[in-house]
Amino acid sequence: MENKTTEMTYGAVPSTEPQRQYYYIEKAKEYVRDRAQVLNRPLTFCVNTFGCQMNARDSEKLEGILEAIGYEKSDENHADFVVYNTCTVRENANQRVYGRLGYLHSLKKKNPHMMIGLCGCMMQEAQVVEKIKKSYRFVDLIFGTHNIYKFAELLVNRFESERMVIDIWEDTDKIVEDLPADRKYPFKSGVNIMFGCNNFCSYCIVPYVRGRERSRNPKDIIREIERLVSDGVVEVMLLGQNVNSYGKNLEHPMTFAQLLTEIEQVEGLKRIRFMTSHPKDLSDELIGVMAGSSKICPHLHLPLQSGSSRILKEMNRRYTKEQYLNLVDKIRAAVPDISLTTDIIVGFPGETEEDFEETLDVVRRVRYDSAFTFIYSKRTGTPAAVMEDQVPEHVVKERFDRLLGEVQRISEEMTSRHTGKVQTVLAEEMNSHDASLVTGRLGNNVLVHFPGTAEDIGRLIDVSLDECRGFYYMGSRITKE
Repeated sequence: MENKTTEMTYGAVPSTEPQRQYYYIEKAKEYVRDRAQVLNRPLTFCVNTFGCQMNARDSEKLEGILEAIGYEKSDENHADFVVYNTCTVRENANQRVYGRLGYLHSLKKKNPHMMIGLCGCMMQEAQVVEKIKKSYRFVDLIFGTHNIYKFAELLVNRFESERMVIDIWEDTDKIVEDLPADRKYPFKSGVNIMFGCNNFCSYCIVPYVRGRERSRNPKDIIREIERLVSDGVVEVMLLGQNVNSYGKNLEHPMTFAQLLTEIEQVEGLKRIRFMTSHPKDLSDELIGVMAGSSKICPHLHLPLQSGSSRILKEMNRRYTKEQYLNLVDKIRAAVPDISLTTDIIVGFPGETEEDFEETLDVVRRVRYDSAFTFIYSKRTGTPAAVMEDQVPEHVVKERFDRLLGEVQRISEEMTSRHTGKVQTVLAEEMNSHDASLVTGRLGNNVLVHFPGTAEDIGRLIDVSLDECRGFYYMGSRITKE
């Protein structure tokens, strides 16, 4: 409830977004300014991100709002406001957060002005919030994945109430545009094109914590990318839990392939990436657009999860081993030099040695450039968590090691196939081990280290790939005459 002093100072609270949030940003500025005067120094913040690129993009929005309010970026040990943007895909992610909270409590005892905020996927689990309320009462602010745009409003509520503020939504259809964001890189950026997931894979908690699919208006996406390009961005990563199903719930439906075609027309944009693609929704239309594109990077992340059709059915993936392999054949026929990467889960309930051998067979036939391999993690609330025939831990570990060995062997062979070629690299940062080198990425996402200076960061540079060292290249720049 707004008090009379607030209304007199700020006027009535806007009922529409994003105007409402800009109202609260201005209001929060006053609280931050007052506290900074008491401390005789600027207030500082640190946002720590756990999880996927969707979370990373959400954190950029949180940081943009905090900077608009008047906070200055710092490290966790010296921050007045620490925010954990959490992940809950695997159990160990939750345990990491609980462990860190104990450390933050010790920091807060030394700094009574310190605040702690928790948001993201983990906060969408009711049992997690109850545990925090009971065992971590020193936390100041808790919110989930659906109302990140309300960050400034929630922060004002915390300043005014001086108690723990909790605001968790079960789901939403709201998408709020044009709020501040602080990009990690000036030359590349993630761009959300959709939120949520409708797939309900039996092992996955994401649909329960991210909500149902909702696509952004294509005009808003194009407008954001045009603004990013005018601000120096040359590469965008289009983000969604399943980008291939983009546009189905729009008032005027459009396909992901059609969206890509429009994005490619943005003048000044040099590279387009996207993730993640669900195999069941990857269309011939999309493959055609990729084949004919000069901007879409020759890299496709295509999660397999298992090579066994029986296990895929239990996972509710809605494709078979044969359909997946046929899809790979179509992609490689259209884009012969494409880099394919994947996700694989080992030890799903009921997985037999024969099922695991089917997975190894797909790995050997597809020959992925790299793969993210995971041991199955039971997530409470998912159908797989209550399945019988959970695989013994020692069996899972042995299979995981065999899979990892095969993936790494093939990955080294696939990466080395570009040795001696000249390719374009986006220089991203100075090398952390050798100050004379710059580190960048090829269109296929492989790392390259080559001689350069800080002036090269953000530029696209032609580099000779001289030596492959397993999963990266040492290169030399090509001087154009």
